[in-house]
Amino acid sequence: MRLVGRQLLDDFAAQHAEIRGPLNAWVAEVEEAEWEGPADVRARFPSASFLADNRIVFNIKGNKFRIETKVNYEVTVVLALRMGTHAEYSKWK
Repeated sequence: MRLVGRQLLDDFAAQHAEIRGPLNAWVAEVEEAEWEGPADVRARFPSASFLADNRIVFNIKGNKFRIETKVNYEVTVVLALRMGTHAEYSKWK
């Protein structure tokens, strides 16, 4: 998959040093993935939350951080929409 929105993730990691390792691992897995649909994502990330409009929220570093994405399986793109702490995620609408 091609990951779009990397700057958003890098900026967040610059402010939260503890996320750098887990975030880099997540990025590497996403970029190597060949997801054809939600079942492929669920097989690797069973704790991911699937929302309407092909949006997926991934838990990073346990349940401490969240990344909201939008996935287009046809063109093999994962768009990072926003990233935050668990507390920030609770306030997202």
